[in-house]
Amino acid sequence: MSLRGFSTINYWADDVAAASAWYTEVLGVEPYFQRSGPDGTPAYAEFRIGDNEAELGLVSRAYAPPGLPDQPGGALMYWHVDDLQGTVARLLDLGATEYQPVTERGHDFVTAAVVDPFGNVLGVMYNPHYVEQFGAAAGAE
Repeated sequence: MSLRGFSTINYWADDVAAASAWYTEVLGVEPYFQRSGPDGTPAYAEFRIGDNEAELGLVSRAYAPPGLPDQPGGALMYWHVDDLQGTVARLLDLGATEYQPVTERGHDFVTAAVVDPFGNVLGVMYNPHYVEQFGAAAGAE
C-alpha cells in the first residue's frame, strides 16, 4: 500500500446551498458537480481546485457518519497558499473564525486555520516544498 496523494476532502454542512455559495466566494469558482438528496434539497457540491485539481466536497450533515463530533477538531489538512496573511484576513472577513493563529513553524513553513461558517476547520499553509514542486501562482509575491 502507498498513499499516492490527496484526493478528496469532505466538509459537512447543515445547509449545502449556503456552504456552496460561501466556498464559491472563497475559491472564485463554482462547484463543477452538484447532487440533490431524495427531498430535492442540495446534498453534495464538489469543487476541483489548485494545481492538482484536488476535490473539495461539501456534504449534507444528514449523511455524516454516526458519532461525528459537532465541534471542530480532529485531523487538520492544510491547503498551500502563496499569501498566508492575506488569505487568513479574507477568510475572516467572509465570516470564518480563528482556530489556529498564524504560526511560524521554522524553515519558512507557516500555518494557520479557521473554522468556516459551517463548523469545518480549514487549514492554510505557506509551504516552501510545495512552491519548489509547483512554483508560485501567477501574481504571487
